[in-house]
Amino acid sequence: MELLTTFIDIILHLDKHLIWLVQNYGSWIYVILFLIIFCETGLVVTPFLPGDSLLFVAGAIAATGAMEVQWLVALLILAAFCGDNTNYWIGRYFGPRMFSRADSKLLNRAHLDRTNQFYAKHGGKTIIFARFLPIIRTFAPFVAGIGRMNYPYFVAYSAFGGVFWISFFVVGGYYFGNVPFVKNNLTYFIFGIIIISVLPGIIQFLRNLLGSRGVASQTPTKGP
Repeated sequence: MELLTTFIDIILHLDKHLIWLVQNYGSWIYVILFLIIFCETGLVVTPFLPGDSLLFVAGAIAATGAMEVQWLVALLILAAFCGDNTNYWIGRYFGPRMFSRADSKLLNRAHLDRTNQFYAKHGGKTIIFARFLPIIRTFAPFVAGIGRMNYPYFVAYSAFGGVFWISFFVVGGYYFGNVPFVKNNLTYFIFGIIIISVLPGIIQFLRNLLGSRGVASQTPTKGP
C-alpha cells in the first residue's frame, strides 16, 4: 500500500520530483528521462510509467533553463522510437510462440491470423494514435510485432507518431508550463492530462460495450 501511495505522489507531484532530479543529477537527467520513456514505450511490463505528464513537466522545467529543450526533444524522440522498435521485435519474436497452442481459447492460431489482418489494414493509424493513449501505446507496438506488421511501414508510422507525441507535450510544457495559472495549479493540470489521455480509450471501450449489448438485444431468440 505504501508503494502505491508513493507512486501516486510521484505522478501527482511530478514537477517537484523532476526538479529534485535535475538539481541532484545534472546532465544525467537526460539519461534518466531517456530510460523512462524507452521503458514506458519499449517494455510490455512497464506501462505504468509516466508518459504524457512527464513530457509536459520536462518541457516546463526546460523553459527555466535547467535543460536544453532541443536536446530534450531530440533524445526523447529517439527514446520513443527505440522503445517502439524494441517492443515490436519482442512481439514478433515471442508472438508465434505465444499463439502456438491449438487448444488455447485465447492465444490460438485463429486469433493470431485476425491480428495479422487487423494490422495489415489498420496498423498505421493504430501506431500513431496509440502514442497518445497511456498503456495502449505500450502494447500497440508489441501487438504490431505479433501481427507481423510490415516493418518499413511500422518504422515510418512509429517515427511520425513519436515526433508528434514528444513535440506536442514537451513544446506544450515549454511554452505553457510556466504560465502563472498553470504553474500554480500544475498538479491539477497533470491530473487533467492523465484524464484526457485515457479518455479516448474509455470512450471507445464504452462504445464497444454498448454496441455489443445492442447487437445482443436485437438478436432474435428461438421459440420453444
